Amino acid sequence: MKVAIVLYPGFTALDVIGPYEVLGRLPDTEVVFVAERPGLVRNDLGSLSVDIVARLADVPDPDVVIVGGGPGQAQQMADGSLHEWLRTADRTATWTTSVCTGSLILAAAGVLDGRRATTHWGALDHLAGFGAIPTHERVVIDGHYATAAGVSAGIDMALTLAGLIAGDDVAQALQLLIEYAPEPPYHAGSRDSAPAEVVEKLFALFPPE
Repeated sequence: MKVAIVLYPGFTALDVIGPYEVLGRLPDTEVVFVAERPGLVRNDLGSLSVDIVARLADVPDPDVVIVGGGPGQAQQMADGSLHEWLRTADRTATWTTSVCTGSLILAAAGVLDGRRATTHWGALDHLAGFGAIPTHERVVIDGHYATAAGVSAGIDMALTLAGLIAGDDVAQALQLLIEYAPEPPYHAGSRDSAPAEVVEKLFALFPPE
């Protein structure tokens, strides 16, 4: 099985590294990071780069496509080579997936028309404008599409996929291997559970653009 993880400047690292850690450990699986151009692709914090050796055209028919999100997503919404590649890959892929605002890129490419999908809570309302059906869930499966909510939800999505691809026992073994047993010190991980003052602090630290 070949998994293609799409990168672009300004990606959020955990969006793609979380699924990579899970799906990359499935038996008989090859993970390839792809981008429009080879070379170093820097993340949204500017302190981590991934050296891409495969162009999109080098991986025309992956079994699984993963598109992460991040601030750089805004520059990937216009139709072009990435969207063309996504539409082509989607025709034969077993799974087309996204994490966080990566679903906006999929939706803008036209592959989520009429499909239920999720994204980061701050961008959920934007999905409808691209033909998708916004769904306030952490992981959404609709046909051969799997979308995850914000950032850390990519791990949940990848484990869900691992179970569907290789069986629940394999997925649980991978969960144990990476010791994914979240016990966060705060109950502020969703828009619904975060106290109002925490939401205010978030927007003060990271003002909406």
